[in-house]
Amino acid sequence: MPRVTVVLLVSSGAAWESRALAALTEHPGTVLLRRCVDVADLLAAARTGQAEVAVVATDLPGLDQGAVDDLVRHGVRVVGVAADPELTRPRAARIGIVTVLAADRASELADLIARLPTDVTDPGPPYDDPSVPAVPAPAPERVGGSAGRVLTVWGAGGAPGRTTLAGGLAGELARRGLTTLLIDADPHGGAVAQQLGILDEVSGLLAAARLVGAGTLDERFTTAQRRLSDHLRVLTGLPRPDRWVELRPGTLTAIVERARQDGQVVLDTGFSLEPDLGEVTGRPERNGLTREAVEVADELVLVGSADPVGLARLARALTEAHELVPDPRVRIVVNRMRPTLGWREADVVAMLAEFGAHLDVHFLPDDQAAVDRALVAGRLLVEAGDGALARAIAGVLDAIAGVTG
Repeated sequence: MPRVTVVLLVSSGAAWESRALAALTEHPGTVLLRRCVDVADLLAAARTGQAEVAVVATDLPGLDQGAVDDLVRHGVRVVGVAADPELTRPRAARIGIVTVLAADRASELADLIARLPTDVTDPGPPYDDPSVPAVPAPAPERVGGSAGRVLTVWGAGGAPGRTTLAGGLAGELARRGLTTLLIDADPHGGAVAQQLGILDEVSGLLAAARLVGAGTLDERFTTAQRRLSDHLRVLTGLPRPDRWVELRPGTLTAIVERARQDGQVVLDTGFSLEPDLGEVTGRPERNGLTREAVEVADELVLVGSADPVGLARLARALTEAHELVPDPRVRIVVNRMRPTLGWREADVVAMLAEFGAHLDVHFLPDDQAAVDRALVAGRLLVEAGDGALARAIAGVLDAIAGVTG
């Protein structure tokens, strides 16, 4: 007996639909379970567990990466039909549709479906003619011919100065003439917009996430960014902490990979790497955003306070970073170093040496006056005038200039 594939179809009345219907109903290897009216109807039908393949118009309203992921999660492979497959295929691939058939060949749809692998995780033929070898889509052209570096600023709880340091590094990179994007990726409530005096509540991060889902990030990424200067842009964070659920796994990685094509990327993150216990596999995790930020980093800038509590948290954070990423490139920044603590920089380095003899450790002075001036003015440290803290942050960047330059 030949294998029978159960199919869902949704096209919103496209011209090719009648030919596809005829092909699916007449072919002995396919059974048309349902003709759906829209994406919501399609997802509801897929969740019954009866269908194996969904045939969709690639320009179907509401069809995005989230919908495709939902279909695959329920064991439903997606086949796209497009008037111009060559034009449509890059966007389709970005949202997870690998197999795309030309609309003028809709009568061959059932034959194509019959040749698909039974395993939904096997992508199958990427072209409407399976005899044509797969050719990966060319990567978007990179500005300057090379990718920028990704600096992730992370640190344990207790407000060690993650956002101040991330903004300082981004501002200094921009001051040196390097195109830089500062991304607020704190799932517990980022403060980049507030620190920089950005008052609108439109989240650049959520806007970029929607572009990832729609497969249009390459074309429209700049619309999600806020321009601060000729060389510095910012992707503002979540307007409310509870909206972390809108960021699907892998979304931040896609945003960062796109951003580094244009220049340097600085990520401000949350404080916790702990997995969110009880989450269903594949669903967003609140701390998953911070773990992604650490994993995608070319250089992890780990910041902690110079006091005993801050250094203890810093030591634990260093261990957690090594557990998450086997061999991370870590640069430690000890913040708010001050003489009233009663120890020298060499003493702190000796304490941290237990966690790695060759750790790169940098110190930032306790320059609260400079931080206050910048915060009240809604400006970056580098814009608020020369000072000990701004010079120290520039020194951190100097130390990694051979990597980011």
